[in-house]
Amino acid sequence: MLMTESKITIHMVSSLDGFIAKADGDISWFESKDNYEKGVTGESAEEFMKGIDYFVMGSRTYELALELSREFGWAYGDVPTVVLSHRSLPINGNNIELYSGELVGLVNDRLKPAYRNIWIVGGARLTQDFIKQKLADDIRLSILPVMLGGGTRFLDHLGHEQLLHLKEVMAYKTGMVELWYEIRKQ
Repeated sequence: MLMTESKITIHMVSSLDGFIAKADGDISWFESKDNYEKGVTGESAEEFMKGIDYFVMGSRTYELALELSREFGWAYGDVPTVVLSHRSLPINGNNIELYSGELVGLVNDRLKPAYRNIWIVGGARLTQDFIKQKLADDIRLSILPVMLGGGTRFLDHLGHEQLLHLKEVMAYKTGMVELWYEIRKQ
């Protein structure tokens, strides 16, 4: 089935100071204990997932997701997922595949012709590659109410200026703020 229009969205959770993980990879700070009374509740995880047709993730994000799935279950449901890696990794379901080729070929030859809403869910190097190669359309950055002071940066050394257009801002009851930007094609 050929889709007429597809969109690639980078989704990332970050601390206010721009880190996506502590230096040791810990993400326990993802659970916000803040309360913002003017914030919205947001849709359920199930409703949110219905709008995503395909996930792309890096190998370290996949390994973390596998580790977390032991306690919480696989967070990405039955949505088809490709893990970009040059290493051999365990596969956690029929909807997951490993890929070690070029991003442009993956996106233009396989993903865009078949899927409408493609989400990049980590990690830092993968999202930077999507931006550098002009393959991403949007960035949805969820900022949590914490400053880590160090760790893995979301965007570090992109190497070029990138203009964005703010599409939406949402503040949640948890104190999380989501910024939704369209990446301007230059």
